[in-house]
Amino acid sequence: MQWIGALLFVITSTWVGFEWSSRLSNRPKQIRQLKNALQILEAEILYSQLPLNEAFLVIAKQTPQPISKFFDTLYYELEHDKRDLFSVWEQSVNGLMKYSSLGRNEQEIIKQFGRTLGQHDFHQQQKHIQLTLSHLERELEEARDHHLKYGKMAKSLGVLCGLFVVLLLL
Repeated sequence: MQWIGALLFVITSTWVGFEWSSRLSNRPKQIRQLKNALQILEAEILYSQLPLNEAFLVIAKQTPQPISKFFDTLYYELEHDKRDLFSVWEQSVNGLMKYSSLGRNEQEIIKQFGRTLGQHDFHQQQKHIQLTLSHLERELEEARDHHLKYGKMAKSLGVLCGLFVVLLLL
């Protein structure tokens, strides 16, 4: 019975390590997806001159999960709830953080961008999008570094911590 418990503990700690590593590897991918979505938003604002809610729908159709869910939620809330853009944006960003691997810095960058969205002319809006993209690029480099430094370590640490605790208890 002890061996079964020990095996389950090692499997669980290994799973935690692999989950941590997965979050580290998903973060750069999701930042790139977010950057791509903002570039699509820039094109829709400047060239198509769509209203924001329709631009959000276009982005939701062109991006993968979880970014598409974020923009789909924005579209739905603006279309049906009729609240102001920033409160909907902030609520959607908080939801995005729950089901994505993005970090606190990305959350703050996205929220900061949401404060300026729709409040300026086309050229000023383009400048805000470019500023946000440059901030996200910096975070992307940091996320890549973290993945390279800690990705393998997280997997190994999960296995080794499980084995260590089991050895201590036996």
